[in-house]
Amino acid sequence: MDAFLVSTGIVALAEIGDKTQLLAFLLAAKYRKPIPIILGILVATIANHAAAGALGAWLTQVVSQHTLQLGLGIAFLLMAVWVLIPDKIDDDEAAKLPKLGVFAATFVAFFLAEMGDKTQVATVMLAAQYQAFWAVVAGTTVGMMIANVPAVLLGDRIADKLPTALVHRIAAAIFALLGILTLLAL
Repeated sequence: MDAFLVSTGIVALAEIGDKTQLLAFLLAAKYRKPIPIILGILVATIANHAAAGALGAWLTQVVSQHTLQLGLGIAFLLMAVWVLIPDKIDDDEAAKLPKLGVFAATFVAFFLAEMGDKTQVATVMLAAQYQAFWAVVAGTTVGMMIANVPAVLLGDRIADKLPTALVHRIAAAIFALLGILTLLAL
């Protein structure tokens, strides 16, 4: 249960103001069809985070426990810094949205935008940390949906009202705490 709850909370916080959330705002404004956009985000997130979770699970099999714990501790601390760097999405990215149906365009755009993104990296780390593939993938997926469904449904009405800097500081503090606790357990 810890793996699910921590994964949900961290990703929901880390996703606020992230480029994929900005993409969700963009998709909502462009297509104005929330259900296929939400479903596209869900399917893309499940596919992307399942691959990330599998990588995290694989790392636990090929790296010694000590090395893994040291690497995770450092990675969590680096993630704390990374989360504080604001993301932006430019007009070129908006123009590059695939010329497909709403669901397919959302799936492709979201899946690609999530590659190497903070939340994907966090999923790898959390899967390795907790060694609970299903709980982590479910948690990170729920966290993504908590952050992105309101972005799709409410769009610009909430974008300017979110205390993004505060949310990022809270997420950074949680990542830093996880890093410190992981390193102290060495």
